[in-house]
Amino acid sequence: MTQDDTIIECLERRGVTVDSIAEIVLSLQLPYNPKLTKQHCIDSVLHVLGKREVQYVLHTGIALDELAENNMLPQPLQAIMEADTPLYGVDETLALGIVNVYGMIGLTSFGYLDKKKIGIIRELNDHPTGIHVFLDDLVAGLAAAASARLAHRHQDELDNPSGQA
Repeated sequence: MTQDDTIIECLERRGVTVDSIAEIVLSLQLPYNPKLTKQHCIDSVLHVLGKREVQYVLHTGIALDELAENNMLPQPLQAIMEADTPLYGVDETLALGIVNVYGMIGLTSFGYLDKKKIGIIRELNDHPTGIHVFLDDLVAGLAAAASARLAHRHQDELDNPSGQA
């Protein structure tokens, strides 16, 4: 099993699929690139997931959510995680580790997703039993990074339609 497979399985165990992230990416980028397909978005999510620094951020955030679910964090952190305290902010800060891989467009997309909570992000945020303090933001960061990657590639194609360097 590869490192990429491990993180995909870890996400799936928490209810997140590559496909659900790709749907968010498609919704973000389709208005700017009408030729974009869901497969392009899946490929972009997989590319971002292939980065070791992204995998480390995801493993860390997921582990903290799981520790909180099992009541294994010290106080007051346990109570903060259980309440998903709005001023906590560490979850967004960790997600920025993913977003910053692809620059400013990723940051603005992340802010939008953090506010609107589209698709699986909303499901994680509103989940009645599990703790997803980190995971909803990490998925938003992942979708924002994959979206930014596609935006950069699309702009490169527009700037150089012949494909010559």
